[in-house]
Amino acid sequence: MVAELTEKWGERVARITPGDNSDACNADVVVLAVNADAALDTCRNFAEELQGRIVVSMANHLQRNGNEFNAVLPPHGSIAKEIQVLLWKSHVVTAFHLVPAAEFGRLDEAMESDVVACGDDDDARNALMEIIRTIPDLRAFDGGSLENAVGMETFAAVLLTINIRHKVRAGLRLSGV
Repeated sequence: MVAELTEKWGERVARITPGDNSDACNADVVVLAVNADAALDTCRNFAEELQGRIVVSMANHLQRNGNEFNAVLPPHGSIAKEIQVLLWKSHVVTAFHLVPAAEFGRLDEAMESDVVACGDDDDARNALMEIIRTIPDLRAFDGGSLENAVGMETFAAVLLTINIRHKVRAGLRLSGV
């Protein structure tokens, strides 16, 4: 996969190196770019290796019902909070819930989206926002504590439903800021 990305986008992905989940756990910032169930399983399996790391959750727990999506709330209110319970020695932050996943595969097209980052650790949240700001056309906003992740995760159901019903690729753009 890394070879395919390098062939397609060259220098834009030069810092990506191939590796497995154990290798990824050595990074200062680890992004869980998988669905909710896989994110939770990954956290269970790598909790020890992720101690002290910044762990970014992009997961939404959604269920498709016909031509709409509905949010499925886990016991702690959000997938991010579930991850924090599993990774209590890590710095869990959350972002990218409202950026369509396909956008990350289209580096030649502008994403034109705003990204809200939530997390209980100010330094971890700020580090994530710095990463977000390096992606062209994305703006980063501080969404406060991890308690607010539920809003981002559940609004993803609304945004996906809009995209399906209107046959668009809509994202979030905050006005007045």
